Amino acid sequence: MRLYIAAILCLCAIACSKPAERTYTLHGQVLSLEPASKILTIKHEEIKGIMPGMTMPYEVRNETLLSGLAPGDVIDATLVVVSNGAYLSAIKKIGAAPLEKPPADVPNPTAASGFELTKAGEPVPDGAFVDQDGKARRFSAFKGSPLVITFIYTKCPLPTFCPLMDRHFAALQKPLKEDPALARVRLVTVSFDPLTDTPAVLKEHAQRLNADLSRWTFLTGDRDDIDRFAARFGVSVSRAMNDLRDITHNLRTAIVGADGRLVKVYTGNDWTPDQVLADLKTLGSKV
Repeated sequence: MRLYIAAILCLCAIACSKPAERTYTLHGQVLSLEPASKILTIKHEEIKGIMPGMTMPYEVRNETLLSGLAPGDVIDATLVVVSNGAYLSAIKKIGAAPLEKPPADVPNPTAASGFELTKAGEPVPDGAFVDQDGKARRFSAFKGSPLVITFIYTKCPLPTFCPLMDRHFAALQKPLKEDPALARVRLVTVSFDPLTDTPAVLKEHAQRLNADLSRWTFLTGDRDDIDRFAARFGVSVSRAMNDLRDITHNLRTAIVGADGRLVKVYTGNDWTPDQVLADLKTLGSKV
């Protein structure tokens, strides 16, 4: 009897430790494939209960599901969302359609246009923002403190995108507070969705993250100003003309020295809090 009870308890522990898994039906068109990374970029319809129609890159853990797929294919799939990620399963091609023509080419960013990528060692351009308290803030006001800066929007639905940036920043707070050598480091999160992310929304978002606002600042502002500022770090943001909630974006996180010069840019979501802490410690006197 005792062995039976122990077995039941063991099975319960295993079941309870399994991450909660939610599944949703996805219908959309394949825009691009990255077989080496097992990534599909899909323009999809509204996914009931999780997100409006938008264009997003999705992980495909079973690479055999990518076989035979091509840009333009129309698919049905299952979106599996877990606590720390999301991926597609059960992908079925149901047709094909011509891809929408991309917008007319625009000139490459130049120094004159103000969109040129800032290189390591160069000063980060100034910018005008509004913080979570509704106060006007200029980026230059942070000079004198090393910064870790990232770009998000609060309605981002996938755990491995903006929510992961939030979790990483939340995880950085404790070690930054406890290490005297990093006492002056500040965290800055900039939203590129000012239509939704008002100061009040950012304030609530900060509270949900248990953000220490003496160290971690959330910024919004004019959409075009934010896009220009973010572009200098390599952030690319596009919004559907018929629905500004349909935001397609990449991820960039950066370290800016106390002197206001760019130190390093992290591309995508592969960086870790430990990596950032190690990089901050190499700044020496700049911290």
